[in-house]
Amino acid sequence: MRRARVLAVMILFASCRRTPAPQGAPPEVPVDAEAIADAGDAGTDATAEDATTGASDPMQLHRETQDELLALFDLRRLTPAEKRHIQPDRFLRSEIGTDGPSRMNQGNKAIASHLISREQCLAGLRGITLQTEKQHATCGAENMVPIWKKGKAPSFCIDVFEFPNKACELPFVWAPPTSAKKVCELQGKRLCSDTEWNMACRGDPEGGEDWRYAYGSKLDLDVCNDQKGHIRTCIVRDAKTAWATCATETEPSGSYPRCRSRFGVFDQHGNVAEVMMRHQGDHVVTQLKGSAWYYNELAKEPREPPPASTPNKRDAYPDHCNFDPRWHVEPIDSAYHVNYHLGFRCCKSVTPSSSAKERHGG
Repeated sequence: MRRARVLAVMILFASCRRTPAPQGAPPEVPVDAEAIADAGDAGTDATAEDATTGASDPMQLHRETQDELLALFDLRRLTPAEKRHIQPDRFLRSEIGTDGPSRMNQGNKAIASHLISREQCLAGLRGITLQTEKQHATCGAENMVPIWKKGKAPSFCIDVFEFPNKACELPFVWAPPTSAKKVCELQGKRLCSDTEWNMACRGDPEGGEDWRYAYGSKLDLDVCNDQKGHIRTCIVRDAKTAWATCATETEPSGSYPRCRSRFGVFDQHGNVAEVMMRHQGDHVVTQLKGSAWYYNELAKEPREPPPASTPNKRDAYPDHCNFDPRWHVEPIDSAYHVNYHLGFRCCKSVTPSSSAKERHGG
């Protein structure tokens, strides 16, 4: 049974695809775009006082309605001209929901397993500064940090957490790259490129040597949420079977405080794998990388054999910052691959005036 379970997931990104929603499909219920924009980051700051009723139950963090998921989304304010051409309410209702793999969500709650509560997560983050005032001024958004090379001004910012980029909230999965790109754009951001993600993972704000992993230069499966394995048989034949059988065993973003790069970016290893963009000649294509909570089933160091604790040695891979796989390479504007362990995070370009304010990250 164990081998059958491992074989079912040995290809990290199985061929699960979502059929894109038809253009102009009516929304189920109107969304108040301005209300979403005003919602802010309520309940996501890294303080114990923000723990809500029921927060001691880890499963309470798994949202059960579309409105609860939409409340986690920060929409940028649109200009009058944009409002004539962009219908974010229609798009978000078509892309975010709890009813299956056809929409972004936190996984199938009926079979999911989460072990860390909001209270426990917030307690672990106590004393950690997620973003300074200078960093906020540079990035122009909550929970983003600027990235730079020593002696140079920041050229981009990256989300501290995987989407929805909220401290101690579960990351989204079932996110097709094309839709993830649009979700980032609705926040005034963009989907990260692989080179940006790599730099945020391996780099040192003080100009020191690059690290192999975000947390150091030696693989350590105890640092991040990547040692839980699969709790049940997972069949990834298509999106429907994966939804029905593959448990999403994520933990709230920031639950592993040591799983943080020197720039302050969390969970670039473990929790969920991530969608990003990669330049391929004159085209922009998808880049899927990172690891999920079951990486212990596939773990190995670069140029070394898998450890004895890795059950599926044949398909093991090194999940270091610069790992450059070619999983499901598709044009970014027509990429609809999804999976129960695949999420994303957003980046944002820094304007020259903002860069001048923050030469060293604050």
